[in-house]
Amino acid sequence: MQAEPKKSQAGNSKEDSRSKDAQAASLVGQEYEVEVGPVAHGGHCVARTAEGRVLFVRHTLPGEKVIARVTEGDEDSRFLRADAVTVLDPSKDRVEAPCPYAGPGRCGGCDWQHAKPGAQRRLKGEVITEQLQRLAGLTPEEAGWDGTVVPAEGDKLPSGEVPAWRTRVQYAVDPDGNAGLRRHRSHEVEPIEHCMIAAPGVSELGIEKHDWSGMESVEVIAATGSQDRQVILEPKPGARLPLVELDKPVSVLRIAEQDGGVHRVHGRPFVRERADGRTYRVGNGGFWQVHPKAAETLMLAVMQGLTPRKGETALDLYCGVGLFAGAIADRVGDQGAVLGIESGKRAVEDARHNLAAFDRVRIEQGKVEAALPRTGITEVDLIVLDPPRAGAGKQTVRHLTKLGARRIAYVACDPAALARDLGYFRDGGYRVRSLRAFDLFPMTHHVECVAILEPAAKGSSAKSPGAAS
Repeated sequence: MQAEPKKSQAGNSKEDSRSKDAQAASLVGQEYEVEVGPVAHGGHCVARTAEGRVLFVRHTLPGEKVIARVTEGDEDSRFLRADAVTVLDPSKDRVEAPCPYAGPGRCGGCDWQHAKPGAQRRLKGEVITEQLQRLAGLTPEEAGWDGTVVPAEGDKLPSGEVPAWRTRVQYAVDPDGNAGLRRHRSHEVEPIEHCMIAAPGVSELGIEKHDWSGMESVEVIAATGSQDRQVILEPKPGARLPLVELDKPVSVLRIAEQDGGVHRVHGRPFVRERADGRTYRVGNGGFWQVHPKAAETLMLAVMQGLTPRKGETALDLYCGVGLFAGAIADRVGDQGAVLGIESGKRAVEDARHNLAAFDRVRIEQGKVEAALPRTGITEVDLIVLDPPRAGAGKQTVRHLTKLGARRIAYVACDPAALARDLGYFRDGGYRVRSLRAFDLFPMTHHVECVAILEPAAKGSSAKSPGAAS
């Protein structure tokens, strides 16, 4: 008699997977009365049911008692996602959300519309503290951080007032051609008449009043360094572009169905931004900080931390269109040199254009982890890196720690990635000299940090942010 084939002990066959899925009963819609615990990274707080299930609850604040309705998860899930649909015992930091589209099941663009501005910054500070401790083993004191998250200039507003800061908004389009914003963790569209956090340069175009049938998305960019306005259309397969007639002059670009590239339809293929007294060209919807004050704020924080000296050499990694490379080049002078590395082809073209006046600045195209070893550089005085949300990673950090830089500036938009990479830097012989946190994404859970590192041999106690040598 022929033996039957053995089943995988891992239980990962399609049949086993279907069987397991069938057994796991969905808990979506289930409601629990819970005491809300601490804030967690991602715009929610942690709570536990009476049975010990972990809930990640949005639209609540630490210390509240709420009715939480499950939005994702089943009996087998390690944790459940939920919305606070009824607040039984509100926090003193709670306010009524100024935005009519905020709340359970509505627009997912903001996380903290229901919290006072000061409370939002405290929550972000608590997240940074928790991530530093959990992922890098660092206390705020060891990171040279005073625990505060600083608002951008002009953003310190009373409760109920919302800073209009977002200079770049991507509208989704519903089946009826209405522009709106995605609901949280969903492809469903929440049609809106106005986004409260959109910058005036975005709102003045009147995107929400127009019919966008046939479009998948409509992205708007309103430069703060000029009057340049740009609309990037993403058509649905086979759809034709509409005639774009908005309330203000705009350039129009489209995302090609074939290659996903951005192509000019009419007008300039770039917008002009300003920082550190210089104009920067940013083409084809390329990266520039979204908050109007962000580029200048971060540039100053990096320069204050690095304290560039005449004749020094520097690396600007993930350099985009050259913001930090330009600022450093100004300060190291004709005897200094800066090498920027950027993966985006159009961003490299823009960076070379933006920094053409500097003879000693070179921009290389490629992914940092591959391009940096190819440069043959074995030592450098200064390094600035502004990696994507995932961070730089162990391999890149390990390479950087071998270059002997006297100062490294790490610009981070994700506290978890920052903490992980700071741990790698510590393993490579660097310590955090100072850390500063900026609230450049009000009403959301996002926060921007600038960490300044130096060789650990220079001392064991962190200095205050921005301290000179």
